[in-house]
Amino acid sequence: MSEEPADYWNHIPPDSSVLREPEAAYMIEKVRDGLPFTEFHAMQEMLAVTEERMGAWLGMSRATLHRRKKTGVLDRAESDRLVRYARLMTHAAAALGGVEGARSWLTAPAMAFHGECPLDYADTEIGAREVDALLGRLEHGVFS
Repeated sequence: MSEEPADYWNHIPPDSSVLREPEAAYMIEKVRDGLPFTEFHAMQEMLAVTEERMGAWLGMSRATLHRRKKTGVLDRAESDRLVRYARLMTHAAAALGGVEGARSWLTAPAMAFHGECPLDYADTEIGAREVDALLGRLEHGVFS
């Protein structure tokens, strides 16, 4: 992965462990235990989307979103999906020159993903790999 743009870290809330990509063993434990709901809000803020849209990407109904807000903890599957989106955000920011470019690209419909926005396409691990692969090609100037 290329270096992050200089302003990238300035956009990440200081209490967000997911967006700062700590060690894998640490993240595995955190995901298994369930990430704090503050990570949800950090990612939502980074992407500048509504709670409902962020919740939908994590597979949460409105009722589940409300419950998670009350308990303050995401479940394992939601946490895993959140890490997937954080990884894509990090890669997109590096490949596209910063948070603004990443946000715009990740949330806009793309022909490469059959008219879906990259984050909608990444709702499965297979889709996320495709988004990641395209980011890699863009990052290295391989336009396909």
